Amino acid sequence: MNTESAPHTGTVLPSVLSVSALNQAVAKLLERSFPLTWIAGEVSNFTRAASGHWYFTLKDDGAQVRAIMFRGRAQAAGFIARDGDKVEVRATVTLYPARGDFQINVEAIRRSGVGNLYEAFLKLKAKLAGEGLFNSDMKRSLPVFAKTIGIVTSPQAAALRDVLTTLSRRAPHVSIILYPTPVQGEGAADRIALAIGTASARAECDVLLVCRGGGSIEDLWSFNEEVVARAIAACRIPVISGVGHETDVTIADFVADLRAPTPTGAAELATRARSDWLDVLKTHALNLERALRRKLSDSAQGLDWLSRRLISPRAYIAREKLKLQTLTTRLSHAGRTPVSAARSLLSDMRVRLKAQLPDMAPRRSLLAVQGRCIAMHMSSRLAQQRQALSSLSAQLELLNPQRTLERGYAIVTDRKGRVVRSPDKLHPREHITVRLAEGSAEVGIASVQTTLE
Repeated sequence: MNTESAPHTGTVLPSVLSVSALNQAVAKLLERSFPLTWIAGEVSNFTRAASGHWYFTLKDDGAQVRAIMFRGRAQAAGFIARDGDKVEVRATVTLYPARGDFQINVEAIRRSGVGNLYEAFLKLKAKLAGEGLFNSDMKRSLPVFAKTIGIVTSPQAAALRDVLTTLSRRAPHVSIILYPTPVQGEGAADRIALAIGTASARAECDVLLVCRGGGSIEDLWSFNEEVVARAIAACRIPVISGVGHETDVTIADFVADLRAPTPTGAAELATRARSDWLDVLKTHALNLERALRRKLSDSAQGLDWLSRRLISPRAYIAREKLKLQTLTTRLSHAGRTPVSAARSLLSDMRVRLKAQLPDMAPRRSLLAVQGRCIAMHMSSRLAQQRQALSSLSAQLELLNPQRTLERGYAIVTDRKGRVVRSPDKLHPREHITVRLAEGSAEVGIASVQTTLE
């Protein structure tokens, strides 16, 4: 079959392609030629399918392209796109083979400009973290009883109404001071920092809430400015940050002494509910009442016991004198009686001991005689053993090989040290050792002669 190379790829393709093969080849070519790329444009024709996939068109003033974002990627977007949104998407360029439609597969999406803001957010966060503004040892603890709470926010913000409602419900006894400031827009960051500095300089509240409601990253950007972060760090009053919703995180949250997920959460963290304090006081009051009643009861019983023991001093002294005389008499008898009994017992035991002691004189005489007999027997026995030892020593001396050698004899041993008793064990040109009375010698054998019987 005739073949030809696909242009620019070097891939060998059949000379006649099916539509499916063509579309698949083009899709692979596009995917290899265009890596993941950030593309900016406006969303239109947005559709969110029941499967969770997003289908929309990304366009600008001069062109448009179809886009698809699968459910797994769309769930991580953090927002739902709408027609007219200016966005930036990170996508791969491809072709949908079934219809031959040119499209992009979106991996990530963000609102236009968010990338630059997020990069600035990370840079400032790293800078302030390096300076130690986020360290836990710089965080101040909140007062247990806050009498006055300061709020830095906009008077028109819904967050202020939420905070005031929460505080009036939880702690109506707490005084509130508002430090009004814009919370978004041009110059808002400087105004927020000025309000925080004013609260710190006046030092008229126990806790300072810096809060605003939720919004986009652009709406919350004032709380990501360095001037606000340094104002919070320099504030002499403990600061609670309650900016945006639970998923919103700003630089102010890291610098503040405590972060609340919402403005309402900040109000709850700043105060303990009045009902909780009343319950605690009620419990303490009940415990104190029970303790006082128990103390009074114990004291009354003690008083009754003491009153029963209370008597006239004269009668008490007379009774104690009588008790003393009785104890003196008992002590006197107790001292004399044991001594007399002990003396009598000692005398009786001496008599009994004397009667039990044997007459030791005959036994001592017998012991002396037996000692002399033993000495004489041992002396005789020792002389016999010495004589026997001398006889054995003389016999051993006669059997000593050295004495035989001294009479002119010799002991012949081979190289292995074995004694040679027969000429059959010897061979010409063999070396033997001849041991004499005063040494030994190495001897070579010239010939061996056997004695004939």
